[in-house]
Amino acid sequence: MAYANKVITNAKTGQIIRFVKTARDTDGQLLEMVATFKEHGLEPVAHYHPHQVEDFRIIAGELAVRINGQVEVFRPGDRFHVAKNTVHSMWNPTGQPTVATWQVRPALETEYFLETTTGLANDDKTDADGVPSVLQISLLMTRYARVFRLSKPGRAVQKIVFSLLAPLACVLGYKSIYLQYLD
Repeated sequence: MAYANKVITNAKTGQIIRFVKTARDTDGQLLEMVATFKEHGLEPVAHYHPHQVEDFRIIAGELAVRINGQVEVFRPGDRFHVAKNTVHSMWNPTGQPTVATWQVRPALETEYFLETTTGLANDDKTDADGVPSVLQISLLMTRYARVFRLSKPGRAVQKIVFSLLAPLACVLGYKSIYLQYLD
């Protein structure tokens, strides 16, 4: 479970997240973090948050952000906002680490999603880029659909495919929540 000053490090993506304020600290209104993006990061999968907004402030380095297909690079002191239902991805294209403050409103279960995906990567249950198998994704995208959705394929297709794969994933031992990652 996330708590103030807890740090999680994704061994595959190199992202480091320090929780500043958690859902518990703010009655669910805010999740505040400091994120470090490793140098020469890869652009992650495009996604959106159907019920949340995000606000970022760059502290050090540069962050490339693709919002609705357009890329903009943000530098120290820059701030940007990602509205709910806005397709986006972000990565560090430079040779130096990037540090940013990151606020998510409302918090919902975002901290659990981040802890789970980081735990899976650290336990080598993802590919080299930190992406879980399609069976694991089917459970994660179903469980955390309120906080994280893939931009492609369309939502209707995802719901059908994930609902068909989820029972098989469960039979094979996959879970949507791994308590050991929420410690």
